[in-house]
Amino acid sequence: MYKIREDFPILQGDYVYLDSAATSQKPKQVTDAVIDFYNRSNANPLRGLYDLSIDATDRYEDAREAVADFIGASSKKEIVFTRNTSESLNLVAYSYGLSNVNEGDEIVTTIMEHHSNMLPWQMVAKTKKAKLIYLEPNKEGVIEKSEYESKITDKTKIVAIGHVSNVLGVTNPVKEIAEYAHKKGAIVVVDGAQSTPHMEIDVKDLGADFFAFSGHKMLAPMGIGVLYGRLELLEQMPPFLVGGEMIEYVTKEGATYAEVPHKFEAGTVNAADAVGLAEAIKYIKNVGFNAIKQQELLLTKRVLEGLKKYEFIKVYGSSDPEKHCGIVTFTVDGVHPHDVSTILNEDKICVRAGNHCAQPLVDFLGAPSTVRVSLYFYNTVEEVDEFLDKIKKVREVMGYGA
Repeated sequence: MYKIREDFPILQGDYVYLDSAATSQKPKQVTDAVIDFYNRSNANPLRGLYDLSIDATDRYEDAREAVADFIGASSKKEIVFTRNTSESLNLVAYSYGLSNVNEGDEIVTTIMEHHSNMLPWQMVAKTKKAKLIYLEPNKEGVIEKSEYESKITDKTKIVAIGHVSNVLGVTNPVKEIAEYAHKKGAIVVVDGAQSTPHMEIDVKDLGADFFAFSGHKMLAPMGIGVLYGRLELLEQMPPFLVGGEMIEYVTKEGATYAEVPHKFEAGTVNAADAVGLAEAIKYIKNVGFNAIKQQELLLTKRVLEGLKKYEFIKVYGSSDPEKHCGIVTFTVDGVHPHDVSTILNEDKICVRAGNHCAQPLVDFLGAPSTVRVSLYFYNTVEEVDEFLDKIKKVREVMGYGA
């Protein structure tokens, strides 16, 4: 991993970056790929008949193929490029949800969701006069079988669930929930923002009808996201946005829309960052998910064991480091999480403080807000030890003594 860190220019500085669940750092191979697109292939994809535009189109569509292969989609037609996970989930809510949910229907999600996989379904439920039902986890953060089987019913039209919690790091039993939901006639929408960077994804094996994730959490640039959707569902859905490029033919009276996936990609596309995403996928494959998991588990164990030594720290979620996916969330007695983050920042240690865009879950846990450490494979034991040493400083600065 020390050799790998040489690929990340920002990690050559003084920062101890422990906020990869918010956004990951980028290797130079990814940023070089983006620059190379602009230097050698910059033209509007999908529109020009000249060589430069054709090359831009080819690189953009090659990126789509790389994503399809990466997550086990049946066809690159099932891959829609968006800006991020939030836009992908909104696309499903507006285009599928508003068209298929009716008054009296039910939508099931969880109290653990990132706001991006909660607010769109609140909107659909309110607009269509449907009922929104929340699954709740046990003390370990796990959604038990009895919980989802009691709340997913014949009235359920959509089940929207995060694959990995961005607060607790727990991996939800998506495959089992999807199997049960499908028996009840519901479709399953999976927020894969926190899982895709850390584990091999097979959307068909998971049983996901829709699966969303962001490039920026997995080494790729900001501003590129992905929505996977089963082809038969995407073909039935109206476009989310209308305008340039997503049409076949336009008259003064109306328009005929382009085929999937271009029907959902209105306007000039973000081709350069799609190329960057493809390069990030290549980089992750070269590292390997086994190596990624081993390094994250090593570091997570060290964080949990280190924090347990301090009686003034409360850790949320499972005591099993294998159930954290590199995420450890905690509070410090008597010190607001924002102060914890600010004091650690004095030593250039970067952690996240607040409700992590998952306020209902933080409320459910009984905390006003929390501190989150999120690790990725480029982090080191030395960085973890520096964090654990400096966490003592937080109490000292706030006047609690050593």
